[in-house]
Amino acid sequence: MTDFEPAFDLLGDPIPEGFGKRGRPPHIPTKENRNKIMLLLAQGWTDARIAASLGITVPTLKKHYFSVLKVRDAARDRVEAIGLLTLWNLGREGNVAAMKEYFRRHDAVIGDIFDEVVDKETRKLGKKERARIEADNPPDDWESAIPQTMQ
Repeated sequence: MTDFEPAFDLLGDPIPEGFGKRGRPPHIPTKENRNKIMLLLAQGWTDARIAASLGITVPTLKKHYFSVLKVRDAARDRVEAIGLLTLWNLGREGNVAAMKEYFRRHDAVIGDIFDEVVDKETRKLGKKERARIEADNPPDDWESAIPQTMQ
């Protein structure tokens, strides 16, 4: 192979210089691998499983991708945020299916909060309980609560 022509294996990974010679070839961290690791962390994969999927050892994974592994807890939130942003941008470009999916996800999160408020508001109250709540929360406009006298 020549120096100006990069070679790739069957999985699309670049074949490092000196492949097939003595010793293990050095691992070259890429942005694509960082994104892949972030996605796998979001799916709950262990370090050993991630390292095996990249074809490297766990110490090599920790050496080159320590900053990505450090945010393991936030990985799922980051991946979901990227997905929502992508759906939003596609929806703004006119993709109706993306906009429907965005609002389906939005409504699933907001719906639980909204349902609690609606249940609280529509709860049936007895006369005494309603009077107690009205006494605890007086109206802001007192003039409307005072009966008008005839003049």
